[in-house]
Parts: sequence; C-alpha cells; structure tokens
Amino acid sequence: METKHSIVRKFIKSKILDGTYLPNTKINSESELMERFGVSRHTVRLAIGDLVNRGWLYRKQGAGTFCADTTDSTAIKYNQKNIAIITTHISDYIFPSIIHGAESILSRNDYQVSLFSTDNKHEIEKQILERIPFNNVSGIIIEPTLSMVSNPNLNYYLRLEKYNIPYVMINAYYDELEPLSITINDEKGGYIQTEHLITLGHQNILGFFKNDDLQGTKRMKGYLQAHRTHNIPINPANIITYNTQEKTIKPKEELERILDRPNKEFPSAIVCYNDELAMSLLEVLRNKDIKVPEDVSLIGYDDSAFSKVSEVKLTTIKHPQRKMGEDAAKMILGMLNDEALQDKKSTESIVYEPTLIKRNSTLQKREKSNEK
Repeated sequence: METKHSIVRKFIKSKILDGTYLPNTKINSESELMERFGVSRHTVRLAIGDLVNRGWLYRKQGAGTFCADTTDSTAIKYNQKNIAIITTHISDYIFPSIIHGAESILSRNDYQVSLFSTDNKHEIEKQILERIPFNNVSGIIIEPTLSMVSNPNLNYYLRLEKYNIPYVMINAYYDELEPLSITINDEKGGYIQTEHLITLGHQNILGFFKNDDLQGTKRMKGYLQAHRTHNIPINPANIITYNTQEKTIKPKEELERILDRPNKEFPSAIVCYNDELAMSLLEVLRNKDIKVPEDVSLIGYDDSAFSKVSEVKLTTIKHPQRKMGEDAAKMILGMLNDEALQDKKSTESIVYEPTLIKRNSTLQKREKSNEK
C-alpha cells in the first residue's frame, strides 16, 4: 500500500509532467495540498522535501515552493543505453513479433529494453509516460492508445519533446503531434481485402471495423472505396463498428443477429478488421452450421498466428511485424546517434504497402441455385 506522502509526491510530479506546473511557477500551497488529500502538514512537507532533494522543486524563503526547470536539471540524467517499448499489449497477437524485431536490433547495439503495456487505456498510458523520465529512458517506441479518440495525454508527449527524448510511433499515430511513425497503408489494405472478394463475385459483403483506432477507420474507408470503384451499392446495414471495450462481444452478437434475420439474403462474404476478429466470427459461423468458404468467404488482416491455426486458413493482409520492430529500432537509434535526426523533420516516416496472402477462407461466389 502506498504511503500518504508518496501519493502527494506522485500528484505533484504528474502536474509537473503534464505542464500544469510550469518552470519557475509556484505550486499549490501546503494548506491546499493538505485539504486536497486529507493529510497532515508533515506529510505534505515530506513529499515536497523529497522532490526538492531530487531537483524537481525549489523553495524561496517567504514566497513558497516553485517548479524547477527540469529540462536543465541535473536530477534527470538519461541512460543512453535504454529504450522503452510501449505497446497496447505485449504477449499476444502480433505484438511479440514486433517486440522481438526491435529487441534484436537494440541488443545488437548494446541497448537494454524496458517493456510497457497500456492495455489500450489512456490512464495506463499516462502512468507510463509519467514514469518515463524517472526511469533513465532515452528513447521510446510507442503504439498509440485509442488513436482515433481525443487523447488526454498529449501534454506528456510535448514534455518528452521538451526533454529531447525522441519517440517513434508504430501501427498508428497521434495526428496532432505529427510524429515520426511506422505504419501500414491501412486504407489500401481495406481496399485490397474488399476488392479481392468483389473479384470473386461477392457483392453483399459484411464489414466489421474497430472504430477507436486509426487502423480500423482507414480499413473501413478502403472497404467503402472498393465498393465505389466497382460500382457496387453500399448497404449501411452491412457495416458493423465496435470499440475496444466491445470487441469480444458486440461483433459476435451482431453477426448472430444478421444470421437470424428472417427472409433476408445473408451476405456471402465478410471483411474483418483483423485475424483475431475473423477467428471469433468463424466460431459463430460454425455454430450456425455455415461453412467457410463454401457458404461464406472470410478475410482477415495482419497475417497473424491466428490465420494458420484453424483448419480454415485465413486469406489475409500481410503485416510486416518483425520488420516493423526492426525499422522502429533503427529509426530511434538514428535519432539518438545523429544530432541532425533529433529534429524529426530531418527524417521520414515509413508506410508499408499491404499485400494479399491467399489461403482457403475465400472462394468464388456460387450461383444462387447452388447455394445452401
């Protein structure tokens, strides 16, 4: 259990890092902090004293306590051999491959790696970013959290820039920051997914897309573009969106609802946001005795391990998982080792072009007379 003075200390640190307390400005008075946390003056003075000793605050006799200019503080010294990798998840889906790719390059260059997971939650992302300056981390590879949702933590990234800690974003990016990033052309990927099904004769195509990250919205845009390019009417009822909190339940429920519609022609193909979702929907189809690909074609995204574990091998879009990690590591090392590259405008972001991997989950649409 945290001590009371450590809770107060963390609060003050948080306000320094998010820019609420600016350098050389006065922080809350002892009385205000006592009232806010319901603690004694002694507890507040312990917290402030600790931060003064560490160089985060300084006192002026008779005037109060002020925020130090930590960009010049000797209290923060970065270990140039430690890189933080922050992803939404660490041990599942495609993330181990990305992390291993980055680690292989970093370890070869004698860098240590600190791993963090946000669990795709802004509050956890905030907690990690608050700790970064104290952990002697000199560079960061980060996957944004909920990249299509207004992010309350942008001040922390601006603070990293003020500290001259370079960072590279992978899979997505926060557009407001205009960061260096390594992504896939997800709009084109969604287009390729859908066009592949169209060329197989499918026109009534369901699309499932996650709508709180940049990848999902771009893949949905590609889905729509493919319909327009091939002059196929778009049925709004065929587009199902869901967020991170809903991902294990809503898509399956929506598919079951569509399958149970009376007197309606069921779509002959399904575009999935990723392979993980495709396998989840495959379970629903099996339970309804609907065969893939004979009755319904199913296409995924990412070419993850999920795409090969079932007897139905997924047609999918390739994600260069290990290469993304390797390229992110090379980019961050370049920024650390070359002062010119510390200005992120001096180098370029990377956008991989998507490619289709054909397996046995998609099939030419059969004539209605032959359908089940």
